[in-house]
Amino acid sequence: MPTSPHALAPSFSTPDFRAALGMFATGVTVVTARRADGTLVGLTANSFNSVSLQPPLVLWSLSRTAGSMPVFERGSHYAINILAASQHALAERFASKTADRFADVAFREGAGGAPVLEDAAAVFECFNRSKYEEGDHVIFVGEVERCSWRQGAAPLIFHGGRYFTELPL
Repeated sequence: MPTSPHALAPSFSTPDFRAALGMFATGVTVVTARRADGTLVGLTANSFNSVSLQPPLVLWSLSRTAGSMPVFERGSHYAINILAASQHALAERFASKTADRFADVAFREGAGGAPVLEDAAAVFECFNRSKYEEGDHVIFVGEVERCSWRQGAAPLIFHGGRYFTELPL
């Protein structure tokens, strides 16, 4: 049977695709950076994955229409903060249209000035190594310069449009 050099048109709607993707449970991250003028930028993302151990690489993606896209496209560094189960409110805050997402949020300055959120389960401080435009998103690959984690921290989980905390089997 001959194969086509191109993908066939989808046999499903965008809402169906989103619902199917929602069946994959993910961790929750807040990706943070600092604009050239010093302003802090951050957003909630669950499109995070490891890429390589040598060199240490991770990836995440951002909608091309995101207001913060220019910061991440041009910036040299960002931090990927893996949220702990106790940080549900931070996930919602950084996913909202709140004007100052960093108001009353504890953080320290990380590599390249990127904010590192206090009490995160893990943090990857990254050099903005490369980016790839695919579909309606840009995939960012970060080279990890520093990483840290809290031993025993339970992660915040996102599944089916809702937040969960880790439950032992």
